Order: sequence, then C-alpha cells, then structure tokens
Amino acid sequence: MNKKFLAGTLACLAFISLSACENSNSSESASTETESQTHTLTDAQDHEVEVPDNPQRIIGSYLEDYLVALGEKPVAQWTVGEGKIQEYLQDELDGIPTINFDLPYEDVLNFEPDLLLIESDATVEGGKYEEYEKIAPTYVVKNGTDVTWEDTLEDIGQVFDKENEAQEVEADYQNAVNDVQNELQDEIDGKSAAVIWVTNNSAFMVAENRSSGRLLYDDLGLEVPELTEEVSEDAEADWSQVSLESLSQLDADYLFLVNSDESAAMFDDPLWENIPAVENDQLFEFGPESSWLYNGPIAYTQMLEDVKEALQ
Repeated sequence: MNKKFLAGTLACLAFISLSACENSNSSESASTETESQTHTLTDAQDHEVEVPDNPQRIIGSYLEDYLVALGEKPVAQWTVGEGKIQEYLQDELDGIPTINFDLPYEDVLNFEPDLLLIESDATVEGGKYEEYEKIAPTYVVKNGTDVTWEDTLEDIGQVFDKENEAQEVEADYQNAVNDVQNELQDEIDGKSAAVIWVTNNSAFMVAENRSSGRLLYDDLGLEVPELTEEVSEDAEADWSQVSLESLSQLDADYLFLVNSDESAAMFDDPLWENIPAVENDQLFEFGPESSWLYNGPIAYTQMLEDVKEALQ
C-alpha cells in the first residue's frame, strides 16, 4: 500500500474521530448547560433564589389553583388531615398525591422536589426556610391581607417565565366579570348580598374585601350589608364567626351559603327562618367541594359562574 496514502488515511480518520469527540463534548456541555440553567429572583422575604428555568417536580401547597391556571402540575397537592383537598381542582389534579398543609420536612424530602413555592410567611417561620432550601430552591410568593390573587398569580408567573400567560388569565377573568355584570344588571344594581359558611353548627361571614366578598362587592358591584361591614372592620381572616341572632337581622337581598354541616341544628332554629333572604327564597347553597372557600383565578371564575347561575 502507498505509504503516503496510508498516512493520509490515518490522519483523516484521526481528524474525524477528534471532530466527533469535540462535537460530542460540545453537545454534552450544551445539554448540561441547558439542564442547569436558572434565573435569580427575590422572593417576598427578600431571599435571592436561584429558580430552575424548567422545574419538573414542583410543590406549591395551597397554590395549586395558580399552578393549574398557568399550565403547571405539582408533584403533591395540599391537604388538611386525612382527606380535605381542593375538590374543585380535581379535574386537573386527580391522582396527585397529597402533602399536609404544614409541609412536614420528611414528606417534602421524599417527594424530591426541584422547586418549592411557599404560600405564606407563617409556613417558613422558626427556621423552616433554611431547612427547606437544603432540599430545593425555595421561593416565598407574595402574600398577606393586602395581596390580591392577581398579585400572587403575577408573582408565580414570574417564577415560571409566564408573565404573559398570567396577564391573559386576568384578562379572561375580567371579561367574564363584565359579561356577568351586563347580563345581570337588573339583578345587581341596588341589590345587596352576603356570604356565610356553616361548619360545626357555627356560622362564619366572609369579609367584604376578601375571597368571595371581594368578588361580590368589588368585582360585581353588589352592595355590602351593614352586618358585613361590621364584621369586616375587625376581620383578621377571610371568615369571621357571627351569631345566629345577628344573622336573623341580616339586611341582604341575597344570601350565599357554603354548607359544610348539613345537619347543623341552626337550620332548624326559627331565627334561621327569620333571615330575610331565607324568608324570601333568595338563599343559594353550595357544598364544601365548591370553590367558595378558596382563592385564585380558577376559584374566582367558578364562583362567578355560580353567582350567574343563581341570579339569572
């Protein structure tokens, strides 16, 4: 064989091999770089968090409404005790295992998350934040009495680089509100409404600027009853306990009831029958599986649809 030809062939093969190795190394390097890409965000507690660009194993306990609205699916969903879950989200979350609301450390660890979204400051008190961040990047979302569901949605949208999607969700909701206002103008104008939740034979009233209260009064423009105003002045949560005696004097045209206790003795009390909206057959009842006890774009949209069906 011609020595020059053989040398040239060997040199060519060496070049091809080297090029292949370089391409392989470049490909592996690019793949590794893509997998490890992050962006830095400052959360509600001023932590600088290295958030993965494409998290695959998300835990966002009590934030599932927002995750689903943005097209994200968590690896575990919020629960209290042995079975209280957000029933209204189960079309999207059916089969997702549960994790208790207080996020036990070992349970979080077992789910091997690559991102933790924390719903409230209280969840990470007492050094828990430092423990969680050892497991995965931990981001505390905007929370507090003055934070709207839109604020929270936009914050979570920023985490997933889905700010535009968050804006679209908000626009869709506002369009739905406008449609209901137009369709039910006669039923809304000059009319008042209240929302109560009955559980363990006790009644709780929603504050005027929170949860379904905000939907009825701020979004739809229904009037606020005097009792609701009084309850709202000292409200420290979405729901505040009210007596049956107070409810019997409730000056509301419509009464929306979230009933978690169908056998409650209060429903057989004459005082209950004396509530004007009950007397006038303007009581609209929903079960605990509905979205009326929760917050988020999906919860609000479903409540809005319930109001529409009730009043039309």
